[in-house]
Amino acid sequence: METPENVRKAEHPIDPLFLRRWSSRAMNGKKIEKEKLLSLFEAARWAPSSYNGQPWRYLYALRETPFFAALFNLLVEFNQSWCKNAAALALIISRKTFEKNDKPSVTHSFDTGSSFTNLCLQGSLMDLVVHGMQGFNYEEARKVGKIPDHYQVEAMVAIGNPGKKEDLPEEIQAKEIFSSRKPLAEIICEGSFSWEK
Repeated sequence: METPENVRKAEHPIDPLFLRRWSSRAMNGKKIEKEKLLSLFEAARWAPSSYNGQPWRYLYALRETPFFAALFNLLVEFNQSWCKNAAALALIISRKTFEKNDKPSVTHSFDTGSSFTNLCLQGSLMDLVVHGMQGFNYEEARKVGKIPDHYQVEAMVAIGNPGKKEDLPEEIQAKEIFSSRKPLAEIICEGSFSWEK
C-alpha cells in the first residue's frame, strides 16, 4: 500500500511526520469526537508568534449543527462536493493588531499560518484529514462569523475521518495524490535573491 512516506522523498534527513502530512479530500462523513477536535486546536494554540501575540482565532462547527451549514454554504461548489463528508469546518481569522497596545502586527498572517501548521501536524499524528482552503466567499464569511474589522479572514479548513478516494467525485479523484515539493534549491539561497533574473 502506498503511503505518503514511501512516495515522497526528502533531500535531507527529516522526521517522517513532515512527509506523512498531506491534504487529502477523502473523508467518510462520520462524526468526530469533540475531544479529538479540541486536541487539534490545542496544538494550534502552541504555535510561535511575534511578541507572543497569538493573533489566530478559529470559528468552528461540528457536522449537523447550524453553524456547520452556514460555513458550508460559504464554500465554492468544488469544495462543497467533497466537504460534505467533513466532520467539522473551521474559519481561520487573525487579529491585525496587538491586543496589548492595538498597534499593527505585521506578522499576524504569518503567525496564524504557523498555528495552522501545528493543527495540520497534530491531525496527521491522529490519522485525521485536515485540508485548508481559500475557495469560499470571504466577504460573506465576515458577515456569517460576525468578524470585526480588525481581524482578517485567512482561510477555511475541513477536518474529518479518512475516507476512500473512490467515494470522491470522479474529477477530484485525480487530485487525490501525495504531491511532491519544489527542490530545496528553488526555495533557498545563501545571500541575496537569485532566482528570477
